[in-house]
Parts: sequence; C-alpha cells; structure tokens
Amino acid sequence: MTDDLLISGPATSEQRLVLLHGWGADADDLLDLGEELASRDTGVISLRAPEPHPYGVGRQWYDLQQPEWPGLAEARLLLRQRLEALADSLPLEQTIVLGFSQGAAMALDVAGDLPVAGVIGCSGYPHPGWSPQSPLPPILLTHGRADPVVPYGASEELQRLWRSAGGESELLGFPGGHNIDPALFPALRSFLQRHWPQPRP
Repeated sequence: MTDDLLISGPATSEQRLVLLHGWGADADDLLDLGEELASRDTGVISLRAPEPHPYGVGRQWYDLQQPEWPGLAEARLLLRQRLEALADSLPLEQTIVLGFSQGAAMALDVAGDLPVAGVIGCSGYPHPGWSPQSPLPPILLTHGRADPVVPYGASEELQRLWRSAGGESELLGFPGGHNIDPALFPALRSFLQRHWPQPRP
C-alpha cells in the first residue's frame, strides 16, 4: 500500500481491476466491491484521487464546484500517466477500469482512450465537449433511474456518444438512486470475465 493507491489480490496476476472512486470518497471506498467482483487470481488496485475534497473529508479528481471545471485537464493528464505507469507491471490490455460517479466520468474519458480490456462506468456522466475516439474498448454502464445526484440521462448520453464513435456499450438501469446496485453484481462479473484476456495455458 502507498498513499495514492490500495492494492488487493496476488502480487502477480494476468488480469487487473483498477477502481476510481467518486467525489468526496477515497481509495478504500470501492475496494470491497472490487474484491467482491474479481476472482482470487485478480489484482485489484484502487487509485486515490489527487486533490482533497473542499469539505475536508475525502478526495476529488477535480473540483466540481468551480465553474467550467478548470482542473479537469490536469486531472485527465495525471490519471493517464498513472494508468500508463501501471502497464509497467501488467499490460493495459489485461486491465479493466471501474469508476463510480466522478470516477466513472474519469474512467470513460481517460481509460477509454487507452488500450484497456474494458471500462465499467457506474452512475457516471460525460465531461463537457468530450468526444470518444475509435478504437474504443467495450463498456458497461449502470445507473439508478431515480438518481438524485447524477441524472439517469447522463448515462444514456454516455452510451449515445460511445456508440456514435463505433464503440460497444451496454446500459443497465435499476430502480434505485446514486449507488451501485448489488443486484447487478452478476452482470458486472460476467462483463469482467468476458473481456479479460483468457489466461495462457
């Protein structure tokens, strides 16, 4: 463990799940979920967002309260550098990135432009002016239809943008709010197993 990430699972693995937490949370927020979804032979890494949250608890990828999100460009660059650095120990082609809320927006924006095996975006939203570029990894989106924080339509727009760029996407809605519905865990596991490369014999 270091200050900017948490690691779970085997020291060496042929598949990896990278987790990006939401606004005001921290690296430990999604770690239990990652361990729940991933098999025992999967490396799980939860990244800590670089900035302190303005309310004094948790972290943020960029300040959502600033008009036009001036910190977004630097946040994109830093996350890209961190994901590329992970490729030193395991190729990105063997990595799937899962993000929640602000972490989902970052995952789709940044990881979607890298040769990852797939991206899962939970309760996410598109960044202003974002236009995904082919080739794109497959994505799975989940979103509560009664989400009071990020409207369900944000994931519908993510899917529209992804498909318009030629990408493969699936959107799973559920009756709840701003969370990851445990009823969808089987679908999340299925996505992971389908899109991680098959282990070498």
